[in-house]
Amino acid sequence: MHSHLIPHKHPGCLDVMIALEECHARGFIHKALGQCNDIKRQVNACFAAERKAKTKAHRDVAMEKRRQTQALWKDIEQNS
Repeated sequence: MHSHLIPHKHPGCLDVMIALEECHARGFIHKALGQCNDIKRQVNACFAAERKAKTKAHRDVAMEKRRQTQALWKDIEQNS
């Protein structure tokens, strides 16, 4: 079972998370024969897409803060 199947942390992946849990609930043999592998790949892809989106958002915020800081330093250097 995937260790990060926490619904409130991944609302965009809720449908595939539920599908994976239902697949695993069918029993050990079903899971052991690899019949849940496609759903698990979908969960992993969904988590990767969420992580990529969050990383981009954080990077954009950091770049904007850096631009502001550089502008302030440039203003300080020009007025000194």
